[in-house]
Parts: sequence; C-alpha cells; structure tokens
Amino acid sequence: MASSNYPLEGIRVVDLTSAMAGPFATMVLADLGADVVKVEPPSGDHARDWGPPFYADKYSAYFASVNRGKKSVVIDLKSDEGREILYKLVSTSHVFVESFRPGVTARLKIDYDTLSHINPKIIYCSISGYGQYGPYKDLPGYDLIALAMSGLMDLTGEPDRPPVKFGVPIADIITGMYAVIAILSALRLGIGTHIDLSLLDSSISILTHQAGYYFALGKDPQRMGSAHPNIVPYQAFKARDGYFIVAVGNDSIWKDFCLCIGMPELIDNPKFSTNYERVRHREELSKLLEEVFAKEDVNYWITKLRSAGIPAAPVNKVSQALNDPHTMAREMVKEVRHEVLGTIKVISSPIKFLRGDIKVGRYEPPPRLGEHTIAVLEELGYTYDEVKNLIAKKVVYTPDMIT
Repeated sequence: MASSNYPLEGIRVVDLTSAMAGPFATMVLADLGADVVKVEPPSGDHARDWGPPFYADKYSAYFASVNRGKKSVVIDLKSDEGREILYKLVSTSHVFVESFRPGVTARLKIDYDTLSHINPKIIYCSISGYGQYGPYKDLPGYDLIALAMSGLMDLTGEPDRPPVKFGVPIADIITGMYAVIAILSALRLGIGTHIDLSLLDSSISILTHQAGYYFALGKDPQRMGSAHPNIVPYQAFKARDGYFIVAVGNDSIWKDFCLCIGMPELIDNPKFSTNYERVRHREELSKLLEEVFAKEDVNYWITKLRSAGIPAAPVNKVSQALNDPHTMAREMVKEVRHEVLGTIKVISSPIKFLRGDIKVGRYEPPPRLGEHTIAVLEELGYTYDEVKNLIAKKVVYTPDMIT
C-alpha cells in the first residue's frame, strides 16, 4: 500500500479521450489516486464546448463534471515532435486510454503496436462506439447511437409514446465503468494488454432481465414507463401534488402495504394475493391505487409508507437530490477551488472505504485547457529552453495561447 493510502498512488494514466465515456473512466482512476495526464489537441476535448452553461471559455459545466483531478497538456500529435513527447510520456506511464474511431490511432502512430514497443507493460484501453472489430467498427458512435442500437432506447418511455433517451449518457457511463474494471484487472496482473470496449457492447450487457425475457419467450419486452415487467406494484404513482415511487418487492411487503394504505381487502383478493397474479392484473390494480394516492400529497404518502417499512421515495428533481440531507451526509457534493475560475461544485466519488484508512478523491478542480503543459514537460526532463522552443513552434500549447 502506498504511503498516502490512495489505492492507485504511483500509477500514471495517459488520457486521450473526450466527451463522457473515457473521461468518466479516467476521473474514477484519478479519484483512486492515479496521476492522470489528459493530452488534448489545441481545440481541446470537444466537450469543453458543450454548453451553455460555461464557467469560462473552453470550460463547460459538462466538461467539468467528469474531468476533476487531472492535468491538461496540449500537444499537436500530428507533428513528429509532438508524438515524441507522447512517446516519452508513455514510457513512464502504466495506462493509456483513447477514444478515437478505430484506425485513427494507427494513422497518428499512437496505436497499441507502436506504444507497446515503447512500453511493453502499457495497459492500452480503446473506447469506441462499436469496438475494434465487427461489421460496424468504422461507423461513428455516440451514447445516443448505442442506446438506439442496443434496444435500451426502445425500452425507455411510456408505452403509448415514442422511445426516449436516458436523462444522462448511460451508455457512456457504463462503458467508462467497464473500462475502470478492465484496467484495474490488468494492473492486478501486471501485464501489458490492449483492452477493447464499445458503447454498444456495454449497453447490450445491461439489458439483463429484459434480455432474459426475450430469451425465455422469444418476444420483445415492451416499454412500460416507470413500471416493472416482473414486479407489481413497482412504479411511480401520482399523488395530489406530484409523483412518488412505491416498490413492493415481495408478498410480505404487499400485506404491509395494503394495511398501510387502508385497503386490507386487497391482501387476499385472488387477483392480487401473489406477485404472479398482480403482474397478470396490473392494470386493474394500478387504477385502484391511483384513485387512493390522488387523495393526498407526496409527503403524506412517503411519511406513511416509510413508517410502515414500505420502500417508497419521492421523484426528486436534480436540485432536490443534490441538496437532500442524506446526500449531504454522504458528502456526495464537493466544492473545489480554482485559482482562476473560482469555486465550483462537483459530484464526489461514491466509493467509501470504511476500514483500513484507504483514501479516495483529492478533488482537484478540472483543468483549464493546457494548464499543465509546462509542468508535465518539465517532469519528463525537458529544459526551459526546450519547452520554450516547443511552444514557439506550436508543438505544445499553454492556456494563454488558446482562444
């Protein structure tokens, strides 16, 4: 264990990713203590321009959400001198993460075969829309494309309405999580490898029970809004002033639920006495419950149901979720201060080590574009004059050079 007690202390990650999937993965690695060097082109990670809102030029709230704790170095990788800088960085690193379309890294001469000759133990992680092989590998891919192709989008939304996307880029985020798992596994083995992750594969992997439905019946599962295909009642209901969730996960909870809402006659009703029957008669039961729940406010029902041990929750707005006392108690929102940009808030890591004094998250602010170019080059052994010459030739960039 490293002296600082960060699990990945001493691990250097070279990050050539943009948007969400790759940056999410490298942010998690940074939270765990890795030294993440984000190598960007002069135009920057294109998510820097995704807004409004913006904290400053080339610093969108979107970008800030997944790039805390990293160093930003701007290098022109189309130049020989720029590639030499990257090669030197790779020679002293453990992990390399990229999110180019297949074939681009080979053209840039930064593909796995090239970099593994420089550092045979490099863990090279490629993240793309469709993966490094397969009939679709050369197609461009984004989160929304993966949602549509995987079947997830067809499952999301109300049954009588068009399919909708998730409120967050779930395909990107899941792929980022898989990237972290794969990288940590390779670090555990201590061998160099090329990891191939696609947004589509990752999205298909979380079909889980919906895929099971198709495998068992040979039929497509249908959109059901907030309802669950296998459990009833397990969905959102409308109270007098808003929506809340009830999750009756088994028949024991069902009995307590019926008593709690003042409908004991439903307990032994043959149409509803078991989950199997409740699924079969979901529409009839839902109508009965909707009539009851519409008579009182959300807070009334949440208080009453929770006091009876029934799983229930309000459908929070983002502001409510982020300011909830439990969120605050779990320290899921952190303030980070940048000497130029001031104080901003970020979501903190959900990883909590309760024993062993293991640390997670330094919570340094997301970097300005090119903020650490000079510092990283100096770490690599470049002299002041060499750095000055590279800046003059626009092989590397500093923040004041970028508009």
